[in-house]
Amino acid sequence: MTPTAKLARIRLNPQSRAVARDLRDATQMHRTLMRLVPDNLGDSPRSRSGLLFRVESTPEATTVFLQATADLDERALPPAYGHVQIKDLSPMFAALRPELPVRYRITLNPCRRERLPLTQKNQRGKIIPLTGADADQWWARRAESAGLRLTTLLPTPAAPARRHDNEAPLRHSLIRYDGTATVTDPHALTNALLSGIGKGKPYGAGLLTLAPATA
Repeated sequence: MTPTAKLARIRLNPQSRAVARDLRDATQMHRTLMRLVPDNLGDSPRSRSGLLFRVESTPEATTVFLQATADLDERALPPAYGHVQIKDLSPMFAALRPELPVRYRITLNPCRRERLPLTQKNQRGKIIPLTGADADQWWARRAESAGLRLTTLLPTPAAPARRHDNEAPLRHSLIRYDGTATVTDPHALTNALLSGIGKGKPYGAGLLTLAPATA
């Protein structure tokens, strides 16, 4: 059975106070976007709704791409928040097959957990952001596990996701990757598309989008 998911493209209104607030605080952005999915989804509503998102900025506009397996109600957004377009991703899932060439885009939070000495074996090391070649290799490994064989890889530092929901503001480092790849495992790729990749999903990381590769 072909999976069902929707992708919303929200071109943000730069005059909206709600937009300005959300762009300053990834926690607020997450709360606003969660308004689009149904209520009463239990203890893990983001996971249950399959909600993933990515913020993209150009000199012309700032756009949010939002994916969910639940129904999306654009009327739940704050007034004049932005222009919304929604499309069904079922045809994309149905088209996945081995050796299919694709173009991809994903914003990630590449990181690793610090290794602690044996004297601290009952403690967990802090999360360390990865950069440069270490981040590229991290993404290449994750892509392979997700059913993609990368052929090109272009990293672009993205604006960090900032959170102000704690006493001390937190900052999540983000890197956007664009490139081409070949599908190796459609089942693994479908799972990765639906569940996202890596950490930081509530803060704009992990959403993988695909498009047909052009000659």
